[in-house]
Amino acid sequence: MDYDYLIKLLCVGDSGIYQQNGRQHRIHLQLWDTAGQERFRSLTTAFYRDAMGFLLLFDLTNEASFLEVRNWIEQLKTHSLSEDPDIVLCGHKCDLQEKRLVNQNRARDFAKNYNLPYLETSAKTGQNIDRAIELLLDKVMYRMETSVEYAMLCASGRRRQSLQKLQAKQDHKLCSC
Repeated sequence: MDYDYLIKLLCVGDSGIYQQNGRQHRIHLQLWDTAGQERFRSLTTAFYRDAMGFLLLFDLTNEASFLEVRNWIEQLKTHSLSEDPDIVLCGHKCDLQEKRLVNQNRARDFAKNYNLPYLETSAKTGQNIDRAIELLLDKVMYRMETSVEYAMLCASGRRRQSLQKLQAKQDHKLCSC
């Protein structure tokens, strides 16, 4: 298969075309789902090193699942390639409102404390599944492109200028204006 990038995310997917800033990239996207099973904990740490981003899911109908998110974040920071990995936090099973135990505002505040995007998703209805993947892909692609741009500017001897340019680009991306 011919593609510009191979991106591995930890959670089920397909290959396709991704467009960013008016440019199209052919991407082969691999999503790995460990099902959150404790028996896979030792196996998943090996996957962390190869993954470029993470969809971190918790069950909105299970308080213990939400409380474990902090531990999962620490696991990702410890075992992934980056100390600041690209993560999108997803409160799953949002279709089960009558069984919901985790308040939306509480989950949003938690995500905000960790500077993570937060979405509520449902495998049953498909709500926000594509959006979660797109958000994570945006974060990964941004990291890859700024890393390449930074490396190229450093190689040309303009390290200080490159840091200022990348910081300005990041500041603009965080601003909603």
